[in-house]
Order: sequence, then C-alpha cells, then structure tokens
Amino acid sequence: MSKECTNQSCTKESCEGCSHKQTDFSVDANANSHVKKVIGVVSGKGGVGKSLVTSLMACAMQKKGYSTAILDADITGPSIPKMFGVHDKATQAFDNSIQPLYSNNGTAMMSVNLLLEDETDPVIWRGPVIANVVKQFWSDVCWGDVDYMFVDMPPGTGDVPLTVFQSLPVDGIIIVTTPQDLVSMIVSKAVHMADAMNIPILGIVENMSYFVCPNCNEKHYIFGNNDIHTVAATFAIPLAATLPMDPALAKLCDEGQIEQWDTSSIDDLTKLLEA
Repeated sequence: MSKECTNQSCTKESCEGCSHKQTDFSVDANANSHVKKVIGVVSGKGGVGKSLVTSLMACAMQKKGYSTAILDADITGPSIPKMFGVHDKATQAFDNSIQPLYSNNGTAMMSVNLLLEDETDPVIWRGPVIANVVKQFWSDVCWGDVDYMFVDMPPGTGDVPLTVFQSLPVDGIIIVTTPQDLVSMIVSKAVHMADAMNIPILGIVENMSYFVCPNCNEKHYIFGNNDIHTVAATFAIPLAATLPMDPALAKLCDEGQIEQWDTSSIDDLTKLLEA
C-alpha cells in the first residue's frame, strides 16, 4: 500500500509510479492490544546500556502507576528477561496470539529468550527473519492495555531499527550513550536516522557517566568528563539523565531484581515521557 506523494511538484497525472511515493510498512497491533505510547531506545553503538535504560524507564513508570511493557527487539542479544528475573516460556492462546510474561511488579515483556528451548541458545538468523520476528512481537503478542511500551533495540541503524520505525507507531526515542570521544558521532547517527524517519527525539541519557566513591562520596569521571551538555545542545535535544556506574545496580540486574532499584535518578526522564 502507498501513501500520498510528498513531492509538491508532481501532478495527479504525472505522479503514477513517482519515486516520491512512500510505501506504508505499518503493521497492525494484536486485536487485544491497546498501547498508548511506544518509546524506542536506541544508540549508534553497542555496550552503552540500552537494555538497562529501557528496564529502568519501565520500572519508574510502573511505580508511578502506569501499565508498562517491554518489547525486546534486540533479537540476537536479548537481556531484558534476565534483568527482571523472568525465565518461564511464553505460551500461545486459543486464538493463536502469544501471551507476554510479567515481572513481579507487573511489567509485560516479550523477548526471543522467552521462546527458545534454552535461553542460552544462540539466535543465528539473517536480518529479514529477525525483522519479521520484531513485527510479530507487535502483531501477535496480546499486550492488553499498556500506557507505555518501551522497545529495546539493537545498536546501529540496521534492519531492526528501520523495521521498528517503519512498522510500529513510535511516539519518540531515547538515545543512550556513554562518555567518550566518539559520543558526538554516535549521537549524530541516531539523530540523523530519527530525522530521516520523522521520529521525535525525546532526550539523551548518558550511562556510566561517573562513579561515586563510597569513601569520599565524590564523583569520579572514570572515562573522562566529556561535555555531554554541549553535545545535547548541539542537536537541541534535552539531556534527560546521567547515570553512574554502580556495582549495586549491576548486582541487582544479574540477580533479576532490577525492580528493587531506586529510580529517582531518572525523575527528569520520566517527566519527559509524561509530557
């Protein structure tokens, strides 16, 4: 199916087959799903903590009384279920829809790890197959009533982010980065892709920003104190949060107890989501 031509110089007669026509790749949600807001979590590189930020946002919004869900679109490197201590297998309902699993506090989630026979099995699939799985997580999973759905995406600007932006009704994205010399380039890639897809950028989160010494209680910038504020201002994007390196948080993630974390550190971020 095609949308209306976006080229104002075209006439109705000359527009047939025009290259400016945009193909509509949107996918309908499951009939029993009612999702109010879809927020993508992206980065130009891996290892920056997208899954951590995704999980913290879901926890924070759940604590504020919203119903939350996480669609784990990082098909080849899923980590969401482990953070929440969810290890059961997803089941199929009578109408062939898939039932999501829920954390202790009620966050719904779907991840390829919940479908594999063994969650340590590698996912060795090509891009188109992975992209189709992501679309099925939207169309085949019975999410129910959800106020905020967070989509944890793999790094970069490849098949999965493109599929999510084209197929799901994404209301905005959060860009996650870390303090390093490449931060401007990493943010730039994510910004340019979002602009090309007409997706609003809600804010930037800098993860592993600093370490608080347990003895002197001072902040130490282990990876250098790059000016994330300047980068955010350059792209006119709010700096939503700077998260510390915290062994206690890492321990909770490893133990599947991330919901026990105090999410007050991302209060400014949750306000952006509510805006």
